[in-house]
Amino acid sequence: LLDAIITDNNHNQNKSNQIKKFQDLGNKHIENLRNLTKKLNESKESGDTVRMKQTVNEYLLCLEKYIQVLMYQANIYWKQDKYSEIQLLFEKSREFCDNHDIWKLNYAHTLFMQQTPISFNEAIILYENIVKKFGEISILNVTAMVLANLCVAYIMTTQNEEAEELMRQIEREEERQLHVNNNNANNTTNLYHLCIVNLVIGTLYCCKSNYIFGIQRIIKSLEPLEKKLSADTWYHTKRCLLSYLQMLSKQIYLMSTETENEIIQFLDKVEQIGANISASISNKSKTIAFESRLLKMYFYQIFESRQ
Repeated sequence: LLDAIITDNNHNQNKSNQIKKFQDLGNKHIENLRNLTKKLNESKESGDTVRMKQTVNEYLLCLEKYIQVLMYQANIYWKQDKYSEIQLLFEKSREFCDNHDIWKLNYAHTLFMQQTPISFNEAIILYENIVKKFGEISILNVTAMVLANLCVAYIMTTQNEEAEELMRQIEREEERQLHVNNNNANNTTNLYHLCIVNLVIGTLYCCKSNYIFGIQRIIKSLEPLEKKLSADTWYHTKRCLLSYLQMLSKQIYLMSTETENEIIQFLDKVEQIGANISASISNKSKTIAFESRLLKMYFYQIFESRQ
């Protein structure tokens, strides 16, 4: 496995050689899993519980090793945006992995990225299973990206009511957690699940050229700004605003006075609150306030050019 990983990280190596190493390793694990399955069935038939327990442990350990190989191999295709290749890879491994949480999660992401009605519906089934398993106690135990992707998949398959209900669940649980946190003076944790879901949905509408609704959704997602504004949330916000600026500069879209005022008021607030927040996690030289002023300047230039 280490040899295959090192080969994968060596950019001078041929990609087909990298994939072959992972395939050969994966095939060895599959053979071991089949042998262990046979051994387990024999133990059941003979009633040898000690051997059965030992075989189950060996099987689970072998399965974890296979999952590691499978994910590294899938990552090669992921970097190349070859989602159909990843789907074939996951389908071949379904015999052993279809109950494994990591397999379900990454297969769901792969189906989601293909963005077809069929793949969205298949992704919904996998995401719903993940939400049901990990969100039983609290839906906030489910990662925000899973919830966001599930909402988008609902919207893209015209299941808007399901998307709204999921967001209502997240909102109710965040309110409950907030009430608990307020009673605990030592807990300063900010909750970002609903914020991220709305950011992703807003970005989706911007990608579909519905900038007005998309940007309004993004602005709403960051309320209250004092708690939701961060380098991560700002990154996705400014990308949508810059995309909208590009469309306006090409005169593909026109902006109403109401939208103009809403964006400027939002950027004014961002400038006030983001004065001491870095605009990037990796580069601390610029603040969110600085970038907000730049965006305002660009928007004002667009406004002036229309007059």
